[in-house]
Amino acid sequence: MPDQTLPTPLRVANMRKRYGSLTALRDVSFSIRSGEVLGLIGPNGSGKTTLFECMAGVSPSDHGMILRHGAPLTHAERTKELFYLPDAIAPWPGQTVSWALNFTLGLFGGRVDQRETIVNRLDLTHLLNSRIGTLSKGQRKRALLAIGLLMPHPVLLADEPFDGLDLRQSRDVAGAIREQAKHGRTMFLSIHQISEAARVCDRFVLLSNGAVCGEGTLDDLAARVPGSIGDPALPDLEEVFLALT
Repeated sequence: MPDQTLPTPLRVANMRKRYGSLTALRDVSFSIRSGEVLGLIGPNGSGKTTLFECMAGVSPSDHGMILRHGAPLTHAERTKELFYLPDAIAPWPGQTVSWALNFTLGLFGGRVDQRETIVNRLDLTHLLNSRIGTLSKGQRKRALLAIGLLMPHPVLLADEPFDGLDLRQSRDVAGAIREQAKHGRTMFLSIHQISEAARVCDRFVLLSNGAVCGEGTLDDLAARVPGSIGDPALPDLEEVFLALT
């Protein structure tokens, strides 16, 4: 069972990925801190999903590594450190939500004591006996996010966790994510809805055409926008992203 007391600070260093003539990731480097909500911000096609797949080992990168205190993580260490929750998947369509939660908790040694809390927080109680294949997009998103939140891995990589959710559901999910970070878990979220990212994330990695265009808090990034120095009205995250990409 992965131990959340292990030091989490990581660095992705010079990660590259090509698909034939297409360069999907271009020497991507950034840091990941303990107990933060880190937002990976970029439009569709910017390389967000590819980056998560390479980090999780689902797709091999052509170059680059993940470091802890300067030492590369082995494949086994990555498996214990990172849990990847892809977007737009429907695993075990013939099984119920309750079955999926219990199965993954047992398989990965998850936090059984938090099952009821997470189910209630994500409003899944009335869906526990529903088959995953019958769920709407938003219902399935919440069910799978519950699995990710219950896993013991110190770092959760969640691809588009707010996609398909209404305003109330988005707020509930944001609250559950913030609660996990408050207790020391690192939440790394791929988000294309900039308004959601600004509300829930502590820091940001801006990705455009497979390259990192900025990393830091909103204040850090805003300071890089031409003309922002000395201006008391800092630009919002959307303006910062457009200016830096």
